[in-house]
Amino acid sequence: MPKKIYSRRSLTLGRGLSRIVVLMRKPILSTILLTGLLLPLLAVSQQPKAPAPKPPKTPVPQAKPPAKAEDQEITTLKFPVDLVSVVFTVLNRRQKFVTDLVQEDFQVSEDNTRQKITNFSRETDLPLRVGLLLDTSNSIRDRLKFEQEAAVDFLHNVLRRRQDYAFLMSFDNEPSVLQDFTDDLGQLTDVIQKQRAGGATALYDAIWTAARHRLANPPLPSGSNPAIRRVLVVISDGDDTLPSEHSRSEAIEMAQRADVSIYTISTSTDWMSVTGSAPRKYNLTDGDKVLQMLADETGGRAFFPYRIDDLAQSFADIGAELRSQYSLAYVPTNRAPDGKFRTIKIQSARSGLTVRARKGYFAPRPPKPASD
Repeated sequence: MPKKIYSRRSLTLGRGLSRIVVLMRKPILSTILLTGLLLPLLAVSQQPKAPAPKPPKTPVPQAKPPAKAEDQEITTLKFPVDLVSVVFTVLNRRQKFVTDLVQEDFQVSEDNTRQKITNFSRETDLPLRVGLLLDTSNSIRDRLKFEQEAAVDFLHNVLRRRQDYAFLMSFDNEPSVLQDFTDDLGQLTDVIQKQRAGGATALYDAIWTAARHRLANPPLPSGSNPAIRRVLVVISDGDDTLPSEHSRSEAIEMAQRADVSIYTISTSTDWMSVTGSAPRKYNLTDGDKVLQMLADETGGRAFFPYRIDDLAQSFADIGAELRSQYSLAYVPTNRAPDGKFRTIKIQSARSGLTVRARKGYFAPRPPKPASD
C-alpha cells in the first residue's frame, strides 16, 4: 500500500513551524534576560558620578629672567676701552676758529704716551643736545632777570628747529627738570620766564643729574648717523651753598663720562671793570673760578658778562664753535678696565694754534664678580 506523501509534508511543515516558533521564542527570551541585566546598570549609571581624580601636574621649569643690560655688557665685553673719541676746537693767536686742518696736523697723547689716530673728521654741522641749567637760588635774586634774558638769548642764537633739542632744569635746594627735550623755542621761553628765585644752591647736584639722567641718553637723530654734540649751559654765580649729595669732582666726572662740554655764564658782577669800550672781569671770585674749572675740565668755555648786551657776541661764538670743531678717535694702548682717570692732550704741528678739548676720560670700572 503506497505511503501518503501528505502526512510527510505535513510533518515536515510541522517541523518547520516548530523551528520557526523556537526561533521566534529565543530572541524574546534573550531580550527579557538582557533587560533584566541592564536595568540595574542603568540605574547605577544615572547616579551622580564622582569627579575623576586629576592627574598630578608636572612642574614646568621656570625660565630665568634675562640679565640686565649692564650685566650683559660687563660679562661679555672683553676689551671695555675699544675706542676713545674726542671733540676739540682749534684757535689761532687772535682767538679765531681754524677749520681747515687735516689729520696729519695733529698728534694725541694719553698719559704722556703717544697714540695712533684711527679716525678723524671735521664736525661742522652735528645736531646739538643742549641742557640749560638756571640758578634760581636766593643768591642770584637780583640777577634773575639777567639769567632769564641770557637763557632765552642763547636758545634763539644757537638752536635750530627740528635739528637741535634742549631741555631746561632749574636748581636751588635741589635740581628740577622744568621742560624735557624739545625743539620748541616758544615753549622753552615761556617756562624760563615763569621762574622765581628762592632757596640755596645745589650746583653740583644739578650738573651731575643733568649729565647722568638727560645728556647721557638723549634723543638721537633719525637716519644712519647718530652722532651728536652734548652741551650743558650753566647760568649761575658758581657758589654751591648746600652740602650737596655730589661733590664738584663727581659732577665733572659724570660730565666727562657722558661726553658733555660745559659752557658757563657767570651772573656775578663783583670785580667787574666797566670802563673802556667793553666791561672786563679783572679778578675772579671763588664762584667764577668754579665756573672756569667746570668749563676747562670738559672742553667748554666760561663767560663773565656784565650786561645782557655783552652776551650777544659770546653766544654767537658758542654757536660758531659748536659747528667749527674736529673729532678724532684712537684705540688706547692702555686698555685696562681700572676705572682710573686718563689724561688726553692734543697738539697741533702748526705753530701759533691752541687746541681746546676735554682734559681726559675715566676708564671703565673693573667687572663685578659673578654672583653665585
